[in-house]
This record gives sequence, structure tokens and C-alpha cells, in this order.
Amino acid sequence: MSVNRFNGKFSSMESKTPFLIGVAGGTASGKSTVCARIMEKLGQVDVDHTERKVVTISQDYFYRELTPAGKAKALKGQYNFDHPDAFNEELMLKTLQNILEGKKVTLHTYDYRTNSRSEIMQTIYPADVVLFEGILVFYFPEIRNLFHMKLFVDTDSDTRLARRVPRDINERGRDLDQVLNQYMRFVKPAFEEFCLPTKKHADVIIPRGADNTVAIDLIVHHIWDILYGPDHPMDRFLHSYLRSSSSCSDTLSR
Repeated sequence: MSVNRFNGKFSSMESKTPFLIGVAGGTASGKSTVCARIMEKLGQVDVDHTERKVVTISQDYFYRELTPAGKAKALKGQYNFDHPDAFNEELMLKTLQNILEGKKVTLHTYDYRTNSRSEIMQTIYPADVVLFEGILVFYFPEIRNLFHMKLFVDTDSDTRLARRVPRDINERGRDLDQVLNQYMRFVKPAFEEFCLPTKKHADVIIPRGADNTVAIDLIVHHIWDILYGPDHPMDRFLHSYLRSSSSCSDTLSR
């Protein structure tokens, strides 16, 4: 008889069913930082990627390959990467289904400077918890229905723009005029039309993103219970660690 559980137990003799968490939010809202903090607090950052109990996947890996005309537009900042059509919905769905079946998957990472799939591959090994983050992870109904938990990182638009400008200039080779034009023409309207309405599907809304240490600690504790159970001997240690780390963060933020 098969057993379907999300605490690291095998759902069958051959594969395990991971607990799939969607992490949505606007551009530069802090989605990847929230995922990184969760990984850090669970002690997964320094674990070999083949043995991690928690892994993170970016929706950006599923951008469609651009046509020559699309690449020309992208180089001028005239391509809308925030529209649902920019993503390969079918590949995204199939990949997540494979992950839920406990299968190993290999994905092309994304090169933001060339606006194309990179030759650098990332292999996702079977894990107990999978974080899938991106601006439109809740937009597609079939994909949204796969998540066991849905988080929405809610950061105000001024903060997001202030983060996006230096990121796109320093990390992605854009110039200031291109960044601002793309934001006003595509990013902001797409957020309001496609991303923000999906906030209603979230189970947990995280105001201020990674700065909200209380929300992140609650999520970390929930994941810990999924991984080890509430009566695990290390549970008391986790409580102590989260209290101390939150106290340090609060002190630094004042």
C-alpha cells in the first residue's frame, strides 16, 4: 500500500513526494532573498546539492527561447518579459509534475545579459521541500493547483523599483534609460494586470519580504515540522535559533 506524506518519507518504494511551495511577488520584491533566508535558517546552504532536503527553483528558467525579432526587441528593452506569454507554461507544468513524482530534473539556467537560455545546467535532485519562485507562479491555474503552500512577497512599488534599477544596471548590463522605460512600459502594467491579482491565491502574505523575520521564522518552523515532525529532538534547538536570529535582525534593523 502506498503512503502519500510530505515529511520526507517515501511516497512509494521508488520516489518521494516533495512539499511544493510557490513563492510569488512583483519584480525585485525579495522572492529569491526570502527563499535564500529559508534555506539558510534550515541549514541547507552548505549541504551538497545532491543531498539537500530543501531546494529552490526560479521561474526564470522557463522563459521561452526568443526569435531573432524577439532578441532584437529585448536588446532595446522593448520585449515584455513580464507577460505570461513570455514563459513556457507547458515545460513548467511538466517539470513540476516530474518533481512531484520524485524524479531528477535538469534545467537550463537563464542568462539575463543575452536574454537566452544558458549552457549552464542545474540539476534538481529529489528533495523533501521544493521552493518555486517567480513573478507569475500563481498565474497559470494548472501550475497553481500543484502547490501545497503559496506565499506572496508583498513589497511596495517604490522599494521594488529602487532595487531593480541598480540590479539591472550592475548585474544585467542595462543602461538607466532602458531600465526605466522597460519598467514603465512593461513591468509596472504587467504587475498590475497579471501578478498582483494572484495575491488572492496566497496562503501567506509576507509584507516587506526578507525584512519580515517573524513571517520567515514561522514559515521555517512549518517546513521544519514537515521535514522532521514537531516532536523531533532538534525542535527545541530550532526554536532557540530562530529567537536568537530574529533578535539580532531586529537589533540591526533599528
